[in-house]
Amino acid sequence: MPHTFTLPNIRREIAALWHLAWPVLVGQLATVGMGVADVAMTGHTSADELAAVSLGASVWAIILVTVSGVMMAINSIVAHDVGAGALDRVPRAVRQSLWQALGVGLAAMLLANLSTLVFDHLRLAPHVQRQAALFVHVISIGLPPLAAYRALYGYSTSINQTKPVMVIAILGLLFNVAVNWLLVFGHWGLPALGGVGCAVSTGLCMWLMLAAMLLWIWRAPAYRATFPFSHWEGPRWTEIGPMLRLGLPIGVTYFAEVSAFGAVSLLVARYGVVEISAHQIALNFSSLTFMVPLSFGIALITRVGQAMGEGDPVRARFVAWVGVGMALAFGLLSALLMVAWRQQIAAAYTSDLAVRALCAYLLLFAALFQLSDATQVATSSAIRGYKVTRQPMQIQLLAFWGVALPLGCWLGLGHDMAAAGFWIGLVVGLTVAAVLLSWALHRLALQKVRMA
Repeated sequence: MPHTFTLPNIRREIAALWHLAWPVLVGQLATVGMGVADVAMTGHTSADELAAVSLGASVWAIILVTVSGVMMAINSIVAHDVGAGALDRVPRAVRQSLWQALGVGLAAMLLANLSTLVFDHLRLAPHVQRQAALFVHVISIGLPPLAAYRALYGYSTSINQTKPVMVIAILGLLFNVAVNWLLVFGHWGLPALGGVGCAVSTGLCMWLMLAAMLLWIWRAPAYRATFPFSHWEGPRWTEIGPMLRLGLPIGVTYFAEVSAFGAVSLLVARYGVVEISAHQIALNFSSLTFMVPLSFGIALITRVGQAMGEGDPVRARFVAWVGVGMALAFGLLSALLMVAWRQQIAAAYTSDLAVRALCAYLLLFAALFQLSDATQVATSSAIRGYKVTRQPMQIQLLAFWGVALPLGCWLGLGHDMAAAGFWIGLVVGLTVAAVLLSWALHRLALQKVRMA
């Protein structure tokens, strides 16, 4: 049987998943590398600038990831159409997804600017508050092109074209680092903008990446069979509506997790510059390692979706659990490396000795949740491959807002454990999410096999 859990079958599926995932991984690492560069380069200016960028980046990350989640509906839709051999349906889906992106991007831009009002209610130094708000105002110019880029990103990966997302993200990273160097430190006669220079760089980079993706799709032969720009087509709510019904729960799911982390960043801010800086560095590096299981998850949406489009739920279940196993294996490896190299990781981000010491301590908690974090992203992605999005949303809301954040507040604020208390809450919340999502995937996959 080609889909039984024998060693040769597992090896073949690992190879197929890896072939699809590795360019996505490189692209994701490059994209997150922009945030790493922002924090690391600002960390060598001053602790106040680092704190401002950390707070602004927390708000930016929440909105960015939520937008990406809402736009992810196109991944499942195109994957199912490709699996069913209905390539004629793909171009219209992509065009309508771009109209959806316009509305989502503008709404996100408005929300980002309004969100800076939160900084007025935190115990922040006036300079840190002003810089954090300005960071968000400037970087919000990148939200409309980000939404459109994620629509084209989902289309491309779902027709097995992952190389463009890798190449474009690497180009974006190089652009981001170069412009950061110019604007953060004021080289070549330009003004030294500090953290705001990072915001300018990232916002411009989003427009550059969208232009590059449009050019690639326009010129590459691989897109001819599903080319979405053959003619003009206005927005159609009959198609955008179902996309939103599929994508909004994904966006809420992403929001539940990232906003919990972001809320922790805002709550930790009351403990001062050292606590917020160390917390943000540990969180930033954890986000970097998270890109590996996330890339496996994006590949799983395509593989599971195509299998279901072909009417083969047995293969879909096999693909799903092999992908979860791959994510778990990496989670174990990253946990071990994080424990062994935590001092060096902290030193790479900042020269402040107090921030280094606390960051190295918080990385121990980050190592603890590597397995559960890898499991929850792989299982939730596999479930989305079945075009099921509400159950992962409900589980994530429970895990992060019902468990992680209340427990973190109880320990961090109530028992004066500061950042460490919040990180314990995150560890427990991620574990709850991993267990419940694994159970949900098992039930869903078994149900689809029995219905076949």
